[in-house]
Amino acid sequence: MDHFLGVVGEMFPDAHCELNHSNPFELTIAVLLSAQCTDETVNKVTADLFRKYKTPSDYLAVSLDELEHDIKRIGLYRNKALFIQKLCRMLIDDYGGDVPRQHEELTKLPGVGRKTANVVVSNAFGVPAIAVDTHVERVSKRLGFAKADDSVLEVEKKLMKLVPRELWTETHHRLIFFGRYHCKAQSPKCAVCPVTDYCKEGKQRMKPAPNRKAK
Repeated sequence: MDHFLGVVGEMFPDAHCELNHSNPFELTIAVLLSAQCTDETVNKVTADLFRKYKTPSDYLAVSLDELEHDIKRIGLYRNKALFIQKLCRMLIDDYGGDVPRQHEELTKLPGVGRKTANVVVSNAFGVPAIAVDTHVERVSKRLGFAKADDSVLEVEKKLMKLVPRELWTETHHRLIFFGRYHCKAQSPKCAVCPVTDYCKEGKQRMKPAPNRKAK
């Protein structure tokens, strides 16, 4: 793992959260919208969304239909619009309109799971965390940091043991960049990968095709 951390650090020294936001509330909304959706699409939608809605009260001042219309380019937009309004109501009723800093409190919010909470505490509040998204999960399993049948929570726990706590957040971002731009789901760049030597899947992909004798 130490070698990998060094390599991925050299490959993506400036890895960061690619969801555009200017405060914890906007980040929470953006991460909620990003489920089963690309960051690029989310950023296109939130460019207008965050100009229109500044506070939790703003999201509750419109009808659900209007909010759905504003995020309709996002996958599962109807469910997400409902979650956003429920989340905003809870923020106002239980937290004075502010996004809570504690992971446990964040996961109580509608539409906010463990991954979203990890992203928010680490990026908005500077608390070390490893959020396991599809890229982190794929890379971890391909490189043998986790088993193929491990759950997302199991992957997170194994990474937390392997990576020093002070490096959790930057490692999370670098794993995402490594999976998003290098170790892709469909076309991983195994031929030019600096860690193929200890990647079982990479080694398998790089094996020459067996010769087939003509009949």
